[in-house]
Amino acid sequence: MARPNSEHPTELELQILKVLWDEEPMTVRAVRDALAAGGRDLAHTTVITMLSTMVDKGQIEKLEPIQGKAFRFSPLHQREDVSRGMLGDIVDRVFDGSAEAVMLSLFDVADLDEVELANLRKLLNKKMKEGKS
Repeated sequence: MARPNSEHPTELELQILKVLWDEEPMTVRAVRDALAAGGRDLAHTTVITMLSTMVDKGQIEKLEPIQGKAFRFSPLHQREDVSRGMLGDIVDRVFDGSAEAVMLSLFDVADLDEVELANLRKLLNKKMKEGKS
């Protein structure tokens, strides 16, 4: 039985989105080259198939060629919106909606240095002040 489509991008779709977020719009060849530079060397036909699938899923759009050149592709959703949706899904499904459990787990698995911890403390303090206003 086939796995149902997820509303979130797959691992490869997310890699393609990251490439497009960094520099859009891009041709198939440019996407393929950027993926290869990042260590994911795929066949040209595989990239074409993935881009077509992503167009069908509403993740990216296919732009008309300029002066007879190759089609270009551009993301339809911003990085922040996709990451927020994916993180929200993980919080709900894995941590039963508990932000506290997510933070505790983050502290367990992430190797945070003093600067990162200080920055997190500042963000938490800022959120606490916003909540009191």
